[in-house]
Amino acid sequence: MLKTVIMGSCVSVQGKFVQAFGDGRISVRVGTQVFCGFPV
Repeated sequence: MLKTVIMGSCVSVQGKFVQAFGDGRISVRVGTQVFCGFPV
């Protein structure tokens, strides 16, 4: 499933959902890289 996360004040990343964290953040995979941020 594709999800979008916000990283910083104006950068968003869309990728495949990896996992959810207890503080509300999620991680998404784009290629070989994994990004963490708050979901949109």
